[in-house]
Amino acid sequence: MKLELRAITKRFPGVIANDNVNLTLNTGEVLALIGENGAGKSTLMSVLYGMYKPDEGEILIDDVAQVFSSPADAIAAGIGMVHQHFMLVPVFTVAENVVLGVEPTGRFGKLHIDEARKMVREISVKYNLDLDPDAIIEDLPVGVQQRVEIVKVLLRDAKVVVFDEPTAVLTPNEIVEFFEIVNTLVKAGRGVVFITHKLKEALSVANRIAVLRRGKVVGEADPATASESEIAEMMVGRPVQLTVEKKSAHAGEVVLSVSDLTVIDADGRTHVEGVSFSVHAGEIVGVAGVQGNGQTELVEALTGLRKAAGGTITLDGKDLTHSNPRERHHMGMAHIPEDRQRQGLVGGLSVAENLVLTRYHDDQFSHGLVVNWDAANLVADSLITEYDIRTPSKETGAGTLSGGNQQKVIVARELSRDLRLTIAAQPTRGVDVGSIEYIHSRIVKERDAGTAVLIVSTELDEVMALSDRLLVMYRGKVVAELDPKKVSPMEVGLYMAGSRPDGVVQK
Repeated sequence: MKLELRAITKRFPGVIANDNVNLTLNTGEVLALIGENGAGKSTLMSVLYGMYKPDEGEILIDDVAQVFSSPADAIAAGIGMVHQHFMLVPVFTVAENVVLGVEPTGRFGKLHIDEARKMVREISVKYNLDLDPDAIIEDLPVGVQQRVEIVKVLLRDAKVVVFDEPTAVLTPNEIVEFFEIVNTLVKAGRGVVFITHKLKEALSVANRIAVLRRGKVVGEADPATASESEIAEMMVGRPVQLTVEKKSAHAGEVVLSVSDLTVIDADGRTHVEGVSFSVHAGEIVGVAGVQGNGQTELVEALTGLRKAAGGTITLDGKDLTHSNPRERHHMGMAHIPEDRQRQGLVGGLSVAENLVLTRYHDDQFSHGLVVNWDAANLVADSLITEYDIRTPSKETGAGTLSGGNQQKVIVARELSRDLRLTIAAQPTRGVDVGSIEYIHSRIVKERDAGTAVLIVSTELDEVMALSDRLLVMYRGKVVAELDPKKVSPMEVGLYMAGSRPDGVVQK
């Protein structure tokens, strides 16, 4: 099967998301699609998957033009997509999720669960996916849940499988297993489109790499001969520093102290259990772990978004265990949340309004009940320039910006004041290499200015490169404190999966 996107153009009000894009993919190969945030990758795949209709151009399969009015049309034509955020029902079994919508049924519409189990087993064996049809989704590790999504796509006879940021929440070991699955798919004659911002992964798994910049294909690269720096420059349009440059830390006094912290939700489930650690002025402490092992709840407790069930949190020796987020803000705490759209921005407000969202009540911007918009706009103009926020204007709605520029708005707002502690959760999730370079440099600059920094990230390369000390969380507990200079990513990955590797030097 040959898939061709020919002269695809997709416009939105004031924006050309895809501009005369041409791409081809043959079954039996992997095409990596990379580009900056806002380059048009997701829009292009939404066109391919029938979620958007192109304004110009056409999709061809084996030289026959196709019209996709919905994802159902794309699926019927042999296109499958595994989304970054899995589309699974947590309380259903693997088999029930896989056949959802195409259930084998008998009289009166009764589900033939044995037939569903058989379907899952056959595909699992054929593609070496190792799935238990009766396992409950919410009990499965993230990597196994991803396999369920792959089986769903294969059951619907997809000839081309699109993966959107498929390694974003996987451990290093799970990433290796995922690449083995991709190789199995290719050997079985499937075509794979691999959307990623991780250059190493694109180079290791792809047969060809296509680069989008500002809606256009600016070039293709051969993974056998191309380098990370060459592809990064193609993506961004300038040379990019791919490694984190930082000098040795000079840790000072304890700024953040966490003692025996426990977090329990309304259902009585313990998410954080007896966690203790400290962060000093002038150092970066990283927290590594597979998503769902208590990191989110830890950050919410530290920033006042969730109540602690036990333990204490102090900032500069002052107990803030029961303080609200604004009180912590006034004490010099910055918070870059993991979900920029739900917790970091108000999408319907302008860029300028979002840039002062946590400070509008300060004396600099407030005249009683009235916001001093002259002062706010001056600050917004300055931050837009300093942090290279690409927006048509400061009056543009923040929700219309690309993910990377939304992240820059949050980073600019949080780091543009006097700080004692910065808590950054997934600071570069879904962000392109150019924005990653800039955000990393700002975080290191904060550390060097004497701020205590706590980084929580599922991107192991990121957290190891930035951290001066590394904590690993597993099932709500800190299971290791490591020196990132003395351990390998694979060894840290074992801790993340609940194992303790032999011979690892703990700090």
